[in-house]
Amino acid sequence: MQFSLSKGNLLKELNLLQGVVEKKNTIPILSNVLVEAVSESVISLIATDLDVSLKTQCIADVARPGSVVLQAKKLFEIVRNLPDAEINFIKEENDWVKINCGSSEFKMVGQAKEHFPSTPELADSGLSIPAAILNRLISRTVFAITQEESRYALNGSLFSLNDQELQLVSTDGFRLAIASSKVETPATQEGEIKVIVPKKALTELLKLTVGSEESLEFSKDDNHLYFKLEHRQLTSRMLAGQFPNYDLVLPKNNDKIVPLNAEKITQAIRRAALMADERSHGVKFYLSSGMLNITSQSAEVGEAKEMIPIDYEGDKMSIGFNAQYLLDFLNVVGTEEVIFEFKDEQSPALMRPSGEDGYDYRCVVMPMRLI
Repeated sequence: MQFSLSKGNLLKELNLLQGVVEKKNTIPILSNVLVEAVSESVISLIATDLDVSLKTQCIADVARPGSVVLQAKKLFEIVRNLPDAEINFIKEENDWVKINCGSSEFKMVGQAKEHFPSTPELADSGLSIPAAILNRLISRTVFAITQEESRYALNGSLFSLNDQELQLVSTDGFRLAIASSKVETPATQEGEIKVIVPKKALTELLKLTVGSEESLEFSKDDNHLYFKLEHRQLTSRMLAGQFPNYDLVLPKNNDKIVPLNAEKITQAIRRAALMADERSHGVKFYLSSGMLNITSQSAEVGEAKEMIPIDYEGDKMSIGFNAQYLLDFLNVVGTEEVIFEFKDEQSPALMRPSGEDGYDYRCVVMPMRLI
């Protein structure tokens, strides 16, 4: 195998592959990337952790076809530090690979393609989804996925697609994020598609779709999900299990409606959280006519109080929250104004952007009992 290509193109693809490469070292081969010269002008690169795989391509001048498996992190570090010039790869005896660029030369130990696990292949063309819409929905929901691996069905987002709408729902039992947008996709034989996409796959999709104005192809088989965007294909094992009935959690009678400037409430919560208990991150909202007070206290460090004038004339109420849950929503909402809806101190609060931006986005947060 022998080929040459530009540093910039190769570095961009290797950077994307780093997120997929297995970090735990339980199966050593999974810390590698398969490099394969597949035609006179293209090389392919594949990384997998057996659950999520990414296959991408680079334009190259291929002098001799072939394949080799190389240590992914070290290859990325080498390419990143090479000068901005053409890079030459030559596979030598015993799967050693020589890398030349300008006055630099490296030799890497490689392995044969046979040692690398096979990855699922896309069976047929899929449904078209605008990449920008998928990116927006993932960014608004991925933070609410649980960190507890034992809660298997909650380790991803519920991905629902029909011929009119795409919706993502995430929850960790303490909060719920739901975002949807109208999309035009052909009706499928199975009607609405509902699958649970793992968090790692969503995180990698977020990187793949950022800034893209193209559409990606989505398809599935019995066990895997396929997302193809231009020359890159992400494959993920779908999560089994029953996603909870989130409709039961959505508040129906929250009658205390409080519009807030997103920047002001974000900064106020962030400052109040500086004095919150480190375990609970708890802050307390005191709602009264024309004013919202946000307080926190910790026996070890002290207390904080923030006051925000608000457009509210209803009953007084106090309610506690994990400050980070509120900030996670505010960091991605993307609008100048947000709406907080409350019922009482025991009931979940609903947060949403103010106005219409083409997306239906809601975040539900369970209250905390604070002294």
